Amino acid sequence: MNELWQLYKSKTWVEPFLVYSIYLFILVTVVLFVLIMISRSTKIRNERLIRKYEISIEKMLFSILFGTENYGSIKKEEDFISLNQKPLFRNQLLESVINLHQNYEGVYAKKLESFYFESNLINDSFEKLKSRHWEIKCKGIKELAEMNVSKIFNTLVKISKSKNKTLKITALNACIKLNGTNGITHLIDHKDPIDTWTQLNILSAFKKGNIENTNGIELLLTSKNKTVVSLGLKIIQTLYLSQKAVFINELIATTNSEKIKSEAKNVLHLFVNPKSSKV
Repeated sequence: MNELWQLYKSKTWVEPFLVYSIYLFILVTVVLFVLIMISRSTKIRNERLIRKYEISIEKMLFSILFGTENYGSIKKEEDFISLNQKPLFRNQLLESVINLHQNYEGVYAKKLESFYFESNLINDSFEKLKSRHWEIKCKGIKELAEMNVSKIFNTLVKISKSKNKTLKITALNACIKLNGTNGITHLIDHKDPIDTWTQLNILSAFKKGNIENTNGIELLLTSKNKTVVSLGLKIIQTLYLSQKAVFINELIATTNSEKIKSEAKNVLHLFVNPKSSKV
């Protein structure tokens, strides 16, 4: 210990320390500069490839939608065989298919769905569900729901129990898209409270979904979870399901919660006096 103290007092360490600190600073600066250049070069290269791929993808999907082409004939083309092995191309192709599917209905939507399944783009979406990053997992859920992959429903139910609010909402919205009102009846046994923001997102999904079959939505009123009951009442009010009034009356007669009872009475009042309520 005394030797270290003597060395410190002698100041002989100062010059080597400064020299090595300067060397280290120069090394770190050079490494950071190289990494920035590599990153920028990669970004420029990817942007160039994306523009190139866009032309091929547009031509391919146009021939599938409005021509006689299908995946069986396209997969034999040499250009597609080579491009299909590139992750960047497949990712861009998948995004293009999803975007088009959002804007087309009927036979055109079915053609895109067939291409999605046959080209195994569906596997790319499933892979995203395995990601540890919630934002990637959300993207996979949206893709599968958009392409009407109903076999994912049970997985979505499990994901809807996630602690991550965004992931929970995404999964519940996907359940509604795939299975209408039956898509959220599993919430009857939901243990955790459903916060207001999540409820608003679920209501929005119902409004956008143009759901015709509302059978089973009254089951939410039987839940022991008060927030689920409240959600059920909000859905009935939002969709103006006056035929569910009998179930609301049953709820009023059996519930011990004054808050739920008051909310239920307000919904019944809306059915009697629709002009007096703002939905």
